[in-house]
Amino acid sequence: MSTVLIGLVIVLLALWLVTLIRARRVVFDRTAAERMRIDLQLSLAEQQGRLGIIRELQDVAVLSVARLVTRAEGARYTAESDPSSAVRVATAMVDEGRVALADMRRVLTIVREGESVAIPQPGLQSARDLFRVMRGAGVTVDFTESGERFDLKPGAELAIFRILQSALANCVTHGGVGTEARVTFTWTQDGLTLLVADDGIRAAARRNSADAADFAARTAYTIDDDLKALSGSISGAGITQMRERTEMFGGIFSAGTVPGVGFTVSAIFPSLRFHNGIHGVDLARG
Repeated sequence: MSTVLIGLVIVLLALWLVTLIRARRVVFDRTAAERMRIDLQLSLAEQQGRLGIIRELQDVAVLSVARLVTRAEGARYTAESDPSSAVRVATAMVDEGRVALADMRRVLTIVREGESVAIPQPGLQSARDLFRVMRGAGVTVDFTESGERFDLKPGAELAIFRILQSALANCVTHGGVGTEARVTFTWTQDGLTLLVADDGIRAAARRNSADAADFAARTAYTIDDDLKALSGSISGAGITQMRERTEMFGGIFSAGTVPGVGFTVSAIFPSLRFHNGIHGVDLARG
């Protein structure tokens, strides 16, 4: 009898503890949600204030530009008959142009400050979160990093993250559920190599094959397929953006199909430590 009572007490105690933990978790969730709501309200109020300032400065800048256009038209008509008057008008236009330019720069400054506050730019520290999202979408991510990591300038770090994000998004789009992606960061003394290799072709074959023979047929390839993969050019908006981001920081981009297996993306940045990838880039290019 005493054993039964002890067992009952233990069960009731366990239930009480579970209930207590759940209650505390509910309170914690409500507190976190309330804090998030307050933060969002404050952020919204701040952004609304910024928008009000932007509208006012924009109106001032538009009026300044309108006055410049009016004065320019007047100077054009008076230049032939009264050159000295045209010179005075042009001098005044320079001063007004500087004022208008200053107003426009203030608008841009406030806009950029608002963007940086509202939308924090991701970096390599966000890669783990990205991998978790990919796993939730059904893509297994195997991450390997070698070499000694060094700090990157924000622009280069953002570009590398976007390349990684686009490459993994392609794994989801073209490979689908069950795709395995190998992500490799190889740090050198001055640079970084990013490699994303997936088995999307094999993953699709695994999902759609009726048996082993069917799987082998779907993943079969020939020498011609190898030659085409080596010599062919991959195009598309996502590929173009990844290539442009790579070249922007002095990198070399390549992407292609591995016949019977999947797709591979490679971005090699030979100089990031000291030059932010700018070394070797044609800065005069528009």
